[in-house]
Amino acid sequence: MGAGMASNLQKAGYELVVNDIREEAASPHLAAGAAWGDSARQVAEAADIVFTSLPTPPDVEAVALGQAGLLRGMAPGKAYFDLSTNSPTLIRQLHAAFAERGVHLLDAPVSGGPAGARSGKLAIWVGGEREVFDRHASVLSAIGDQVMYVGPIGAGSVAKLVHNCSGYMIQCALAEAFTMGIKAGVEPLALFEAVRQGAVGRQRTFDRLPDHFLSGNFDPPAFALRLAHKDVSLATQVGREHNVPMRMAHLALDELTEALNRGWGNRDSRVAMLLQEERAQLEIKIDEERLRQAT
Repeated sequence: MGAGMASNLQKAGYELVVNDIREEAASPHLAAGAAWGDSARQVAEAADIVFTSLPTPPDVEAVALGQAGLLRGMAPGKAYFDLSTNSPTLIRQLHAAFAERGVHLLDAPVSGGPAGARSGKLAIWVGGEREVFDRHASVLSAIGDQVMYVGPIGAGSVAKLVHNCSGYMIQCALAEAFTMGIKAGVEPLALFEAVRQGAVGRQRTFDRLPDHFLSGNFDPPAFALRLAHKDVSLATQVGREHNVPMRMAHLALDELTEALNRGWGNRDSRVAMLLQEERAQLEIKIDEERLRQAT
């Protein structure tokens, strides 16, 4: 990931000082004119803006605070963007440590994978001081084509975790539903081609959230809860008939049943999402005009 992003910074005309635990990983950048820093500290001393792209939170902490780390080399006024998928708790702790030295730290996790890092088709979600983000937005735009300020420090990391966690939860649900469909007799490719043209298949993963959930408005229904409960019940029945375990579907059915027992059967099916809001002791209700502007 870091290699692709560094290459795009070079293509945009920025001069780089690079470091990696394997110097050979930086060979293409050095050949293109980048300078080598023997440590994170040397990079921090030489650069006005520092980017890190690292595998785990302990790696980020070591590079940021180690004996030859970034904090020991960054002068007041410099900016540090961590592009890693990181712990919001750690990034806030690091933010406080860097702020004591007058250094601006922002979390800026990216989404798009290695291919997106190479092509520049990356989403970058940034948390931290808005003024610092605005000042360096053009540099970030050399890395990704969807750069967004999300909020205070840690907000970018939280957004990235919501995105990735949602994706893997959906992955589990798709594996379950597709094994049921295939074992029930539908050819795999035909099943894929069929469902991708349905109401869910034609929308991007998060496109439906403004409808009902984010507005907190579940009346009138686009699709009634009682009908959704019937549909999931039928799917689990097919699973039983073909000996397909359907743990995720039964979790969904339990939620729909609890919502049905609240007397919400004629409200929109997404009213079941209120149950999780209650458990989290949270109320979500965004002004509909703001939602229209966002979508």
